[in-house]
Amino acid sequence: MKKLIKKIEMRGISKSFPGVRALDNVNFEIQSARVHALVGENGAGKTTLVNILGGVLSPDSGNIFLNGKEIDINSPYKSQEIGISFIHQELSLVPELNVSQNIFLGREISKGLLNSVLMVKKSKEILKSLALDINVKKLVKDLNAGEQQLVEIARALSIKADVIIMDEPTAALSEDEKQQLFDFIRQLKHHGVAVIYITHHMPEIFKVGDDVTVLRDGKCIGTFSINDVNEAKVIKMMIGRDVARFFNRKRAKPGKVVLEVKNLTKADSFKDISFVVREREVIGLYGLRGAGRTEIVRCIFGLDRFDNGEIFLDGEKIDIKSPIEGIKFGIGFVSENRREEGIIELMSVKENLSQPLLPWINNYGWIKKKEENRIAEESVSALDIKVTSINQLVNTLSGGNQQKVSLGKWLAKDSKLLIFDEPTKGIDVGAKNEIYKIIEGLIEKGKAILIISSELPEIIGISDRILVLHKGELEGCYSYEGVTEEDLLLSASGVINEKENKK
Repeated sequence: MKKLIKKIEMRGISKSFPGVRALDNVNFEIQSARVHALVGENGAGKTTLVNILGGVLSPDSGNIFLNGKEIDINSPYKSQEIGISFIHQELSLVPELNVSQNIFLGREISKGLLNSVLMVKKSKEILKSLALDINVKKLVKDLNAGEQQLVEIARALSIKADVIIMDEPTAALSEDEKQQLFDFIRQLKHHGVAVIYITHHMPEIFKVGDDVTVLRDGKCIGTFSINDVNEAKVIKMMIGRDVARFFNRKRAKPGKVVLEVKNLTKADSFKDISFVVREREVIGLYGLRGAGRTEIVRCIFGLDRFDNGEIFLDGEKIDIKSPIEGIKFGIGFVSENRREEGIIELMSVKENLSQPLLPWINNYGWIKKKEENRIAEESVSALDIKVTSINQLVNTLSGGNQQKVSLGKWLAKDSKLLIFDEPTKGIDVGAKNEIYKIIEGLIEKGKAILIISSELPEIIGISDRILVLHKGELEGCYSYEGVTEEDLLLSASGVINEKENKK
């Protein structure tokens, strides 16, 4: 019988990897019935610390105490056995299994034979407790990213742990789903559960947190009551410097129309969508999950086909049947799903950066290596991508640097229209600021940009005009001047806003 966790203390935890000291004498404490936020830039040591607590890694030095007694957490099984549940940042679901099978993966209910009926019943109960409406018999591969994230959360919560580690749990969630999660976290706290909450979204820690610990470069900068700090103070501790407003980009006078979309329609996704994007202009697409934002830009790039409507580029009607045609027309697309569609993890930085250019840098099927090296070196320098060399595998980079690689391959192609789908998802505040600067530089060069973001301050601050979608239809168009987060939320929810849309 596991012992009820009242307090876990990690004292003097250090961990090194080849060439990197990930944690340096870190102290961290979590108590029952409290939400403890753990924050820091990518590479600060957050995930390494909780991986040690979760039994995934062993510390080089330091000790862990459970209710005052030293313990050895030498495996994920041992961590789970004492009452710790882990919701990892990278989903660990099995796509070919259904929702109930994933929720009980590794803890299948059986008496000789698998009791699928009982697993389905209990899965429905777990999802109902989270106010989630997901078909438990549906294969995980057929769910969207947000639904998959919710299944991952449901699986962790089904263990009924005393401590739940949540590593970026809202990364793929809509605003409504985030609120559901926050409400459930409060319920967990009420029942004595301790939550370790890791996020790059600063407002979240002030919504659900009781305490916050800041890590920087593997060191613990400090632990504070959430009531004793504000967002600016936490960010300054994270990056070691004051941060001016991120969203203060220079506004340029828009030029000629680059992209025009007329009455674009795709059954069960979106209907009669029309808008234009001009040179030196950022058009934001905002909406709740399922509004059709990503589906629209995928059709523009040629990843998916639409049913009706027209697309014009530089005034010429075009019919893009595939991504390679989209690239030839001068369109770049940075996908929301960085790991599956933005980068190729087992390839080098150089190979990733040259992907869209392969048709232009080969000689009878052989890649021109000097040209490929030149392109990669220039992109790494221009975007300040932190690498040991251009031959470094891209999956060994931090999230922010992976995102720069994802951006860099389209900048190397010199695309005239750039489509960014959640470009700052899952990266820290410092890396976000660098992405904003890159976007501002593109605007100065006359590029046209179409951007999707679920972060209200970001979409308002970075866009010149914001198109709001609701259930696949264009609900409103707003100028960045004077629009509020409430305006966008009301519009995205289908509520008629009293304010006149500023076209």
